[in-house]
Amino acid sequence: MDGPFDLDRYLSLPRVEGLALSPDGSRLVTTVATVRPDGKRFVTALWELDPGGRRPPRRLTRSAAGESGPVFLPGGDLLLRSARADPEAEPRPGAGEDDEEPQALWLLATGGGEARQVARTPAGIDAVRVARAAGTVVYRTALHPGATTLDQDERAARARKDAGVGAQLFDGYPIRFWDHYLGPRQQRLFATDPPAQDGGRLEPGRDLTPEPGFALDEAEFDVTPDGGTVVTTWRLPDAHAPRNQLVAIDTAGGGRRVLVDDPQAWHAGPACSPDGRLVAYLRESHGDRDHGPDVTLWLVDLGTGERREALPGAELWPRDLAWAPDGGALYLVADRQGLAPLFRLDLTGADPAGWRLTRLAADGAYAAPRPCPDGDRVYALRDTPAAPPGAVVLDARAADQAGRPLPSPGLPLEVPGGVTALPARAADGTPVRSWLVLPPGASAASPAPLVVFIHGGPLSSWNGWSWRWNPHLLAARGYAVLLPDPGLSTGYGQGFSERGRGRWGDEPFTDLIAAVDAAVARPDVDQTRTAAMGGSFGGYMANWVAGSTSRFRCIVTHASLWSLEQFHGTTDEATWWRLEFGAPERQPERYRAHSPDRLAPGIRTPMLVIHGELDYRVPIGEALRLWTDLERFGVAARFLYFPDENHWILKPPNIRVWYETVFAFLDHHVLGKDWSRPALL
Repeated sequence: MDGPFDLDRYLSLPRVEGLALSPDGSRLVTTVATVRPDGKRFVTALWELDPGGRRPPRRLTRSAAGESGPVFLPGGDLLLRSARADPEAEPRPGAGEDDEEPQALWLLATGGGEARQVARTPAGIDAVRVARAAGTVVYRTALHPGATTLDQDERAARARKDAGVGAQLFDGYPIRFWDHYLGPRQQRLFATDPPAQDGGRLEPGRDLTPEPGFALDEAEFDVTPDGGTVVTTWRLPDAHAPRNQLVAIDTAGGGRRVLVDDPQAWHAGPACSPDGRLVAYLRESHGDRDHGPDVTLWLVDLGTGERREALPGAELWPRDLAWAPDGGALYLVADRQGLAPLFRLDLTGADPAGWRLTRLAADGAYAAPRPCPDGDRVYALRDTPAAPPGAVVLDARAADQAGRPLPSPGLPLEVPGGVTALPARAADGTPVRSWLVLPPGASAASPAPLVVFIHGGPLSSWNGWSWRWNPHLLAARGYAVLLPDPGLSTGYGQGFSERGRGRWGDEPFTDLIAAVDAAVARPDVDQTRTAAMGGSFGGYMANWVAGSTSRFRCIVTHASLWSLEQFHGTTDEATWWRLEFGAPERQPERYRAHSPDRLAPGIRTPMLVIHGELDYRVPIGEALRLWTDLERFGVAARFLYFPDENHWILKPPNIRVWYETVFAFLDHHVLGKDWSRPALL
């Protein structure tokens, strides 16, 4: 290991995300985030990886603004998004010196050289897809209501700015998402021909979705290989249930037709087949108060609209869909028993019951499968609880392989913690699986203090590397870290993902305690020195733990739910919430029975409360009310507040302060050290 695994080392690690494979399979490009020289934020750049695994990674782009979103054109040129300034462009009308450039579309030619800007919009371009045969470029940008051209949108933005107006008028639900309010601009899709080889720019193109409202916010879309059709999710305004359609839009005339309209489900991840005939997509059923959602894989025929489920009865929650080059198979990823294997589904024959599912690899958590045009290989990203993401290559058909690593930035990485699987059983006999990270030197003679990480979601799993809650930073300080998957976790079948549905304080809590009991039963773990911490749903559970047991020396609760009735009215997307807990005026007992705030009078465990002001998924009011209650009942507590962060802590200086405060809190209460306030606080 290159130096101690401390915060300096951790923040310096390259963060690899996403893969793009050239049409001929000869080039593999990824996005890598590193900390800027000033240390204040991350910046991304594009790197080229050698598909043959012989050459080291090579950085392709470099700017203060960063680059991301690589997409290849059919001829091999690379499109990318960047907010860097274009030295050849005219200044934007009305733009001030301090105004940031919007994300524009740039082209990096196959032969190398400098990237050149090929398209710019006032609001920026936030997503791009390319027709693999025709080269048609479909991009998403946002325009003010009523604007029919980019120039009109520019004038509308300038008028609001000049008038000093930031107000918005809403007439539908929802009005915000995660860390931003929707509007005043509305997302739209544009289609245009590929840029000319002689250095020309992209034409603004055809507005495929005039006046869409908020139908395209957070939409996912793809384009058929001939460039004739865009398939996108299309959100419908509905205050009673989350609802969207799958629609097909003609890129020539803009005509829109509904492919899938299922009021009982949410649709995602459309992927057009190589022959342009089929669309693979994910269907997430809503569930109800007693039955959880179920994610299934479906195919829809673009011509006839005929639909069929591709994996009936498989109990997999697929994601990251990719077609084989000949259209005869689909690649997908799904959580499974503390891992996230890569699968291949062969679509041989007309009956899905006869389609063969092969697990290609289960040696980690896979993402972004990219099949090679020759049909023999598939590239992907792989990470594990002990290693961050890096590229690997696999045989496209063989079962249960170990992916062969390709040289990737930051890898290989040696971490201080040793990772082992830890089985346990709940009181009713249900298996509960965890990962246990042990520090160097932990033994019966020198047992390690234990910190329990409770994952968010709650439909989630500890099956890979975490950039947000990294157990190896604690292992480097002598702590063991338990990563349990209690009830409501994914990868253990539909019944387990429903275990605790609408009753979060029951099975998820008892499963968690069963996992902790299994960990402290080990001779190399100190059962007398333990702590628990969690974020989001994990923060809810940390609060529930604090009010239900005194076995932990301290609790860290981040972005946590405290009053379920209050949360219903302030979260950004209450429609999902009501599906599980019901309408608060009709089922108030469900809210009260599992609301941690009712346990406040019994809390004696010291607590560290952490929250970001810009968190709209779990609004700051949850932390403020929790803090007030802890103060009222005399609990030894501290409140770490971030005015410029949302549900996650994303800026490097804030990440450092977050960990330094958590370390100090754990060291004080678990190890008995004197309290040491972080220097910048």
